Amino acid sequence: MTQQTEAIADRPAIAEHPAIVEHGAVVVEPMAGPADAQAFKELNMEWIAAYFTLEPADLVTLDNPEKIVAEGGRVLIARDGAHAVGCVALVAEEPGVFELSKMAVSPNSQGRGIGRAVLLAAIDEARGLGATSLFLASNARLASAVHLYESVGFVHVPRTELRPIPYDRADVFMRFEL
Repeated sequence: MTQQTEAIADRPAIAEHPAIVEHGAVVVEPMAGPADAQAFKELNMEWIAAYFTLEPADLVTLDNPEKIVAEGGRVLIARDGAHAVGCVALVAEEPGVFELSKMAVSPNSQGRGIGRAVLLAAIDEARGLGATSLFLASNARLASAVHLYESVGFVHVPRTELRPIPYDRADVFMRFEL
């Protein structure tokens, strides 16, 4: 159990699920239905459109996040009260290996540590799913995100060390051993 989950273990409703993490008024928990699936799509489309062009591979994931869960992964949603302010997906790739994908924090909520809370909740959830490693693809233009990944232990690896990445914009490749 991590320090974060130990700190909330005395709250039974939260301690029942390792992905439920509180960060101030923000709670990170698994996607719970169609409204969360829509929030996952909207949060991601917002940042992708701000920096890049939406690619066909984006829509495959964003139009059906339920498939991620059905195939052994998770989608986590960060809420500030009733509002979804962040999200991330853990996509099961092979036994013990998950892609950290589609992490987003609403621009109005950035700078409050929500990205770190979402990332740490995803790492805890991945452990609970039996992950031995995580990988991700990002872009150097997203310097704050890349720095966040580095700060928790992700290391840069050559693109050739990961499975094929379907995004033209990807130029940063990282791995995290659990």
